[in-house]
Amino acid sequence: MALILVTNDDGVHSPGLMALYMAMKELGNSWIVAPDRERSAAGHSLTLHRPLKVEEIREQVFSVNGTPTDCVTLGINKLLSRKPDLVVSGINKGANLGDDITYSGTVSAAIEGTIFGIPSIAFSLIADKNYHYDTATFFATKIASYVLEHSLPFDTLLNVNFPNIVKDEIKGIKITRQGKRIYENSIQETFNPWGEKYYWIGGGRTFWEHGDEADMEAVQENYISITPIHLDLTNHTGLAYLRERWNVSDMLEGRNE
Repeated sequence: MALILVTNDDGVHSPGLMALYMAMKELGNSWIVAPDRERSAAGHSLTLHRPLKVEEIREQVFSVNGTPTDCVTLGINKLLSRKPDLVVSGINKGANLGDDITYSGTVSAAIEGTIFGIPSIAFSLIADKNYHYDTATFFATKIASYVLEHSLPFDTLLNVNFPNIVKDEIKGIKITRQGKRIYENSIQETFNPWGEKYYWIGGGRTFWEHGDEADMEAVQENYISITPIHLDLTNHTGLAYLRERWNVSDMLEGRNE
C-alpha cells in the first residue's frame, strides 16, 4: 500500500487540507503533517533559529509550529513510519501560478519532497470563497494515482491549479509552462496612531502574461493546469551564452596588484 504525506501552507485546520487527505486515503495510507497555523507565502524556508514543536492531533495527523518545508522534512525523517511514496501539498485556497511559485509555501512543500527524491505534487484551487473542493479532489485523486503508477521525471514536481467550477464544466487538462505576472500598487504605505510610517505588502492590481501554453491562460479557459517544475534553476541557454561571449579573464585582471 502506498504511503502518502499530505501537507499545506494554510494550516492543519484548513478544509482544503482535509479534503485532500480524504481523497488520498482512497489511494493509500495517508498521513498529515502540516503547519499549526497559516503559513502562506513562507516560500522554501526552514526554521533554524528555534526548536520545533510537534503535536499529534489524532492518529497520523500532526501539527508543527513551523513552515511547510519544516513539515515535509520532519514528516519524512521523523514522523512517518517509512519514506513516503508520494508527497501532496494543498489544496491551497487560491492560485499558485506564474511567479507565485517562488513565494508559495504550498509549492515549496512539494519542492522539499522532490529534494528527498519523492514524487511530489502541489494542488491549488483558484478561488477566494465558495470553494469547489469536490472538483479539485476528484481530479487530484486521478493525477496522484497516475503519478504513483508512473512516477515523475528526475528532480521534477507538478504544480497543479484547478479552476473553481463544477466538474462538468472542466474542459480538460493542459500541460503548461510557468507564466509571468506583475503586481502594481501592491505595497501600501500608511501610518500608525503615533505618526510612524509602515508598509503592508499585498493586494494591488495583477497583470498576467498571456500566450500559448501559459498556466494562467489555461485556467482562465476552464482547463486544469499542470506545470512541471524542475529543481535545476540554471538557465542553460544563458550558460552557453555567457561561456561563449564573456571574457572572464578580464574580470581577473589586477587581482594580484
